[in-house]
Amino acid sequence: MTQDVKINRGLKGIYFERSGVSHIDGAKGELLYRGYTIHDLAEHATFEEVCYLLIHGDLPTAAQLSAFDDQLRAARQLPLAIYDIIRACQGGHPMDVLRTAVSALAALEPDSQDASEEGFLRNGLRLTAQVPMIIAAHEAIRNGRDPVPADPDLSHAANWLWMLKGEKPSLEAARLADVDFILHAEHGANASSFAARVTVGTEANLHGAMVTALSTLAGPAHGGAAEDVMKMVAEIGRPDNAAAYVKAKRAAREPVTGFGHRVYRAEDPRARHMRDGVRKLGEEMGAPQWYEILQAVVEAMKPYARHGLNVNVDFYSGVIYQLHGIPMDLYVPIFAIGRMPGWLVQCLEQRRSNILIRPLTLYNGPDPRAYVPISDRKSAP
Repeated sequence: MTQDVKINRGLKGIYFERSGVSHIDGAKGELLYRGYTIHDLAEHATFEEVCYLLIHGDLPTAAQLSAFDDQLRAARQLPLAIYDIIRACQGGHPMDVLRTAVSALAALEPDSQDASEEGFLRNGLRLTAQVPMIIAAHEAIRNGRDPVPADPDLSHAANWLWMLKGEKPSLEAARLADVDFILHAEHGANASSFAARVTVGTEANLHGAMVTALSTLAGPAHGGAAEDVMKMVAEIGRPDNAAAYVKAKRAAREPVTGFGHRVYRAEDPRARHMRDGVRKLGEEMGAPQWYEILQAVVEAMKPYARHGLNVNVDFYSGVIYQLHGIPMDLYVPIFAIGRMPGWLVQCLEQRRSNILIRPLTLYNGPDPRAYVPISDRKSAP
């Protein structure tokens, strides 16, 4: 019964929709948000500006940015019941707690079921503000501390570090977190964004789509690279051990974490901005050895660059989090903080020209056969 059709496993190379949000050229190592290069945005914009750009299509004026930022800061509130839910499952993995809390918000927020364009925008902005609050509250509660209230005077990134650590971050640390969020804000039809679009395709509400996205991001093949890099760095221990580590990995035909990407054949264009951040933050915090280990691995991997094994953005992210003293199981939730506007705009695009996403699988099971009564069935030999 099989047909002569081409199977594109993982939908690799398949275009399923048009999108005006991000452009990725994997061969050249280019990434654009709404036509703006990621380099210009990482060097000059704020995360709030990038959120506005992704959602509305253009960079904001000063007045537009101020109004948008005011909305984002005003949304830094959680129903009290969310804190009870976090306490009830405080021993769980932070991604499980985050997903559970976002799902609960669908039942607690008064307009969560509004699947209109305005409802998506309103709920998306609120969730963008709430997700870092949930993560920080869980980190406090599981360590026997009271959650740190949001500070309306801080930027999105600075407020995240404030709620997480209970101390105001330096301008440099806040800016690096800001850049981290910008670099992770949007990346086309990645697994979590595609999954969110599948959910919206059923005409579900935004909270449902975000729960889908979070569930997908939690898988180690999608969101776990930064955590794995930090484990690798700890295993290497010293810069002069890097070459032998890489040689052993390659000899065993095992991947070196942080190298290679499903899309990029050249270096991930986001990586350079995190590389500079690791170097500067390491120097600021008196721990330059982490950067030195990373660069020693990069040097050892140079012979394999021609095979497309170039460094990706997550290669550097984990060390930045380590320098902040952030537990490794928070690395993927931090990814989610940055990706919120990307998920929102992907959901908006899906909603605007909605169609149920229903690909096919090619049947390769048994040929048609007759039903056998249970009394006549025999066990297979």
